[in-house]
Amino acid sequence: QVQLVESGGGLVQAGGSLRLSCAASGTIFSITVMGWYRQAPGKQRELVARITSDGRINYAESVKGRFTISRDNAKNTVLLQMNSLKPEDTAVYYCNAVKITGLYWGQGTQVTVSS
Repeated sequence: QVQLVESGGGLVQAGGSLRLSCAASGTIFSITVMGWYRQAPGKQRELVARITSDGRINYAESVKGRFTISRDNAKNTVLLQMNSLKPEDTAVYYCNAVKITGLYWGQGTQVTVSS
C-alpha cells in the first residue's frame, strides 16, 4: 500500500494563492506518476495536474498559467502552487499516485475560494 499525506488546503479570497503538498510513503517502489485531481459539488472528479517520475507535466486547460506542479523524487513529494485563484477552483483536491498494481488516493483537502 501507498499512503498519501496532504496539506495546504484552506479558504482564500479570489486572486489569492495556496500551496498544496502531498508526500507518499509505504511501498513506494514503482510509483510512476503523481498528481492532483479535484471534485466540486455536482461534478465529476477531474485532473488538475500530473507529473511523471522523469518530469513530464500535464495541466487542465482551466488552470494553465495559474497552477504549477513540481515533484521532489528524493522525498516522494508532489507540490501544487495555486495562484490567481478563482471561485470556480473551489473543490476537494485529491493527491494521486500511480503504480502498476493500482491507483492510490489521498483523503482530500478542501480548497474554498470566496468572491
